[in-house]
This record gives sequence, structure tokens and C-alpha cells, in this order.
Amino acid sequence: MSKKKPVIVFEGIECSGKTYHINYVSKYLKKKKIEHIKIREPGGSLNSEKIRKLILNPKSNFNSNTDLLLYLAARSENLDLLKKYYKKKIILIDRFVDSTLAYQHYGFGVNLKMINYINKILLNNFSIDFTFLNIVNNKNLVERLKHRKSLNRYDKFTNKFYTKIQKGFMKLANKKKNYEIIDSNLNINDNRKKIINIIKKMI
Repeated sequence: MSKKKPVIVFEGIECSGKTYHINYVSKYLKKKKIEHIKIREPGGSLNSEKIRKLILNPKSNFNSNTDLLLYLAARSENLDLLKKYYKKKIILIDRFVDSTLAYQHYGFGVNLKMINYINKILLNNFSIDFTFLNIVNNKNLVERLKHRKSLNRYDKFTNKFYTKIQKGFMKLANKKKNYEIIDSNLNINDNRKKIINIIKKMI
């Protein structure tokens, strides 16, 4: 972990705190005047944001393969930007490859070989250094979704579905190194400190 310009990904289901934590880390780096970029998936670059609107529109009802290909199209647009700053700046990403696997494969049953094959071509030599997986229990998920001002298509699944996705994330986490599970049911300040401490060691 001696890389000083790591690629750090924040993963997790809806309302697991990943966006809160990535924003907090970004503020911390700004305060320390450390150069970084922060993007989200789907979204990030201009074209990717256009695709995001299409995917998350509550009126959209694509089949699961189309959904996957739209996510990967959004990633393809982002990778132009990501590769430009790779190893030059710290890169923070809100959702990445593991979200595609957790939702599209474990959630919707899309063919795993197809996902891995396209991802491999898109990513080429771009690799992730560290992942924070944020998890949340059902009770807190339901409670937090109630407070969202507007719900997109992915905020409206059943609890059973979210549980399935989270189990998918956990399976991925168990297979990999450089993965830290952040239990967002615990104290938020403790979690923030834990994340910042890990990032300090990385940079």
C-alpha cells in the first residue's frame, strides 16, 4: 500500500452511508490541500450524468441486460476521466465494479461472464487500491429511505432485494484483500475516524 495516489472506492446499498463518507473524505483532503478527484457511478462525467438520468428515472423499465449495458456505458465515459488522473491524483469513487456485480449479477441474475468480460476490456490497466464497503441493517435502511426527499428507481426495491444485494457485496468482500467493512448501524463519528485513519496510512 505504498502508493501515494490510490484509487479508493466506497460501496454499499442505498442508505448505507457511502456517499456521506466519500464526501467527508473529500472535505478532509481539501482541508489538507491534497489533490484528488471525486466521482460517482453512474455519473461523474458529463455524458455519464446523462446516462444516469436515464437509468434512474422512475419511469424507466429496461430489461436487466440493457440496465447492465447502460451502467457500463456510463463507466466507459468515466474511464476517460479516471485514466487521465490515474496515479497522478487520489481518486475517490462512489460505487464502481463491485456495485455492478452486486446489483446486476447477485440481484438481477445477469450473466457473470458477460459483466467480467466487458469490465475487463473497459478497465484495461486501471485498478482499485482500496474499498470501503458500507453495510446497513433493514430497520435503518427503511428509516433512512423515509427521509429521502426524492426516490429514484433504485430506491424503490423490496427489503428482500436489498438484503440479497448486501449479501452479494459481502461475498465479494470475503474474496478480496484491501477491503474494509464499515457498519453504518454503529456510531457515525467512530466510522469517520476509522475511515480517515485508514486513508492517512494509504497516502
